[in-house]
Amino acid sequence: MAQCETQSPPRPEPSEVRPVGGTEFSWCKAVPVGTGVTVLGLHLSKPPPIPLLQNALHKLQNSHPILRSKIHLDPSADSFHLVTPPTPNVQVQPFDLPSTARIVEAQSDGHDPFHTLLEHEMNRDTWRDPTAGDADVLHATTYTVAPDRFAVFLRLHTAACDRAAAVALLKELLRLVGGGSGEEAAEEEKVNSAIEDLIPEGKMNKPFWARGLDVLGYSLNALRFANLSFVDAGSPRCSRIVRLQLNVDETKNLLAGCKSRGIKLCGALAAAGMIASWNSKSLPNYQREKYAAVTLVDCRPLLDPVLPSNHAGFYHSAILNTHDVCGETLWELAKRSYTAFVNAMNCNKHFTDMSDLNFLMCKAIDNPGLTPSSSLRTALISVFEDPVFDDSAEMHEEIGLEDYVGCASAHGVGPSIAIFDTIRNGKLDCACIYPSPLHSREQIQGLVDHMKRILVEGCNIENQQIEP
Repeated sequence: MAQCETQSPPRPEPSEVRPVGGTEFSWCKAVPVGTGVTVLGLHLSKPPPIPLLQNALHKLQNSHPILRSKIHLDPSADSFHLVTPPTPNVQVQPFDLPSTARIVEAQSDGHDPFHTLLEHEMNRDTWRDPTAGDADVLHATTYTVAPDRFAVFLRLHTAACDRAAAVALLKELLRLVGGGSGEEAAEEEKVNSAIEDLIPEGKMNKPFWARGLDVLGYSLNALRFANLSFVDAGSPRCSRIVRLQLNVDETKNLLAGCKSRGIKLCGALAAAGMIASWNSKSLPNYQREKYAAVTLVDCRPLLDPVLPSNHAGFYHSAILNTHDVCGETLWELAKRSYTAFVNAMNCNKHFTDMSDLNFLMCKAIDNPGLTPSSSLRTALISVFEDPVFDDSAEMHEEIGLEDYVGCASAHGVGPSIAIFDTIRNGKLDCACIYPSPLHSREQIQGLVDHMKRILVEGCNIENQQIEP
């Protein structure tokens, strides 16, 4: 008589593990000190269907394996790895009305509840201690703000999700939750390669001596950068938000002014920030200040192979330029700022200087005293080369979407003001993130209001002429 064989349970698939690349490593160092917590916040008039939301997030984690990864630190080698389990793992954490009210009451400093919760999410300490164990790169939370007001937040580690990926993630999520029948996202078979592994051959090459000189140049220039005045450089910091918003006509005029001069919106935003900062100090007309502006570039279309816009991961690079400011008009400085950016791109500095800027970023994190007043400020302002365009108002009405914001924390190493710009249904909406209390809300609100005046007044009819 044959003996019955007991079947052993199938072995679970092993997790995929890969070391982080150089840029990802920089973010693994930056996030614990307060820079690089990406947050997508949705303000709703209808209660979010949590089972449907969780199912949609699991589908996204299946489509983009890096979104189900964990950040693992190997302390002995001071190295990080992305550990990706085979199955989705995100769990939506709900907060009811009393729990939400307690958080808002404890955090609020004059903001409305949605923005207060957005700041709360940016400043949660999920990744503060890498030695505490592996931490998921994606977290989801819902809040009941009022009986007819709700908020949904996704919190992501920037090493696994840059702004372009976050925008694509939001669009896919809204389609899935809204029951849309749009095109399904193509599944990525494994965790994506780091950006350094996809740079076209020869584009990143730089002689050793030139790299040393560039690092030295960046370091010496940083000592001469002017900063927005510091209010409190000694207290612990967190990230706060102020929004800069234009109406349809103001936005149309601004974009037309940029187009007529052959520049992009990023040039005008950076120029407005530098002019507003210079004016805030009431300096004599002859006194110049040197400001640093960082422009962030989505490199996906420049890589080998070219990556689609929804390819999850971090594939941005930074161009750092400095500008002497002394009473210029908006368009004079915008043209100069954008031209410097284009020249740097034409010299492949978004690739050749990538490791230099990563190195200096990590050095500043390890040695805050190298920055003015240990502020960790490395520039006045950061902008993105291209804004996000969103004209999906009809879908938003279906799910009760009243407002949304996508941004990332910046109170660790970074600029005094980080601009996340969206043109939504024809209107410019910028989330301006700043470190508090290094800068006060009143100070940044005043700066942003001044930036808006500069942008709007710069688009008067008489200023629409192309300057020689």
